[in-house]
Amino acid sequence: MEEKIKKGYSMEERKEFRKLILEKLEKAKKDLFILKESFTNDQNNGTDDTSPTFKAFEEGSETLSKEQNAKILQHLQMFIKSLNTALIRVENKDYGICRITKKLIPKARLMAVPHTTLSIEGKKFVEKK
Repeated sequence: MEEKIKKGYSMEERKEFRKLILEKLEKAKKDLFILKESFTNDQNNGTDDTSPTFKAFEEGSETLSKEQNAKILQHLQMFIKSLNTALIRVENKDYGICRITKKLIPKARLMAVPHTTLSIEGKKFVEKK
């Protein structure tokens, strides 16, 4: 007897994925807002009257922190974009289909990484290249 291969997730499952994606999207947008606020916040920590050496360390640390924040900012923006495209796939009813193998991505993987477009098999294939 041939096993029936599931072509896509049901409307109920897509609603569940949509809810999860929207929750992650809301959190990511809040995080992005907070990060942008802290990034543009130009508070003076009062190092004007301290020794020049301390001030140099302070400025070096501030530069490193800004570089790290810029990387986090970029990562968050990409994450938000990925979540938005996942929402489009949910609406188009092709959410959860691996772009390499064309097979259904297991629900557990989508719950853990709702913006993924690859099954583990597809991901391994891409990594080999």
